Amino acid sequence: MISLKLVERVSTIAAWIAAEIVLTIHVLYVAFVVLGLVAVVWGAARGWGWVRNPLFRLVHLGAILVVAVQAIVGKPCPLTIWERDLRAAAGQNPTELDFIPRLFQAVIFFEFPPEFFLTLYLGFAAVVALTLLLVPPRRRLRIHEDPLQID
Repeated sequence: MISLKLVERVSTIAAWIAAEIVLTIHVLYVAFVVLGLVAVVWGAARGWGWVRNPLFRLVHLGAILVVAVQAIVGKPCPLTIWERDLRAAAGQNPTELDFIPRLFQAVIFFEFPPEFFLTLYLGFAAVVALTLLLVPPRRRLRIHEDPLQID
């Protein structure tokens, strides 16, 4: 028979792993938003065609708009809540994390008033939206199609 202690230990480990996964997804989300803007600006200056991909650009805009809308309505990020709850379920104190999770948290969490973040997110969303005008997305021409062929 499986002991209750073993079940508790497995659920604690599962909560810890899930918290690490949620934190990693959160860092990747932030990196996509920030580095996506850098890539668009840099790529436009360098003539990189992929930065004009409509799907990439709309997903990028949507990602920052989700964050901005959450800030407007005053709701915390669900990823932050999930990580906090999973760490609590794992019996972890956020100040006693391993090096990499502490580093990840240092990258995405800052101690500033909510108004600062609201301004930051809205400003960032405005810049991303502005890049849609300054570096408009374009569909790529299909090379295999004959442009002279009439349907």
